[in-house]
Amino acid sequence: MKKVFVSGCFDLLHSGHIRFLEEAARLGELYVSVGSDKTVAELKHRKTVYNEKERQYMVSSLKFVKKCFIGSGSGYLDFLPELKQVKPNIFFVNTDGDSPEKREYMAAHNIQYVVQKRMPKKGLPKRSTTELRQLLSK
Repeated sequence: MKKVFVSGCFDLLHSGHIRFLEEAARLGELYVSVGSDKTVAELKHRKTVYNEKERQYMVSSLKFVKKCFIGSGSGYLDFLPELKQVKPNIFFVNTDGDSPEKREYMAAHNIQYVVQKRMPKKGLPKRSTTELRQLLSK
């Protein structure tokens, strides 16, 4: 079976995250790297609502996630130590997570790079953490 790797913050876990992970899992065994609190603060210039252990616990609890890590690196490629450990066949991102650095790294290491459009589950609204944070601050 193929191994699929994804990375992300996964703060304020919502139906858009679940849909993204569900789509990734259709391609093979799913491994997830959750951004550390330090990395999220550096990249997004804000604190997370849920700490890294809580986010890891929630993502790990999903039936289609084989294993979830807390990214031990830093920056946009904070997941590299975990990626090297898993040795995936596929790296899966949505259009928000697509970047030249990720594309170049995956190409150089012969890992298939798959970009998925953000699509809500049929009958559910489109969700984003940014949108939810705005609603909560009102």
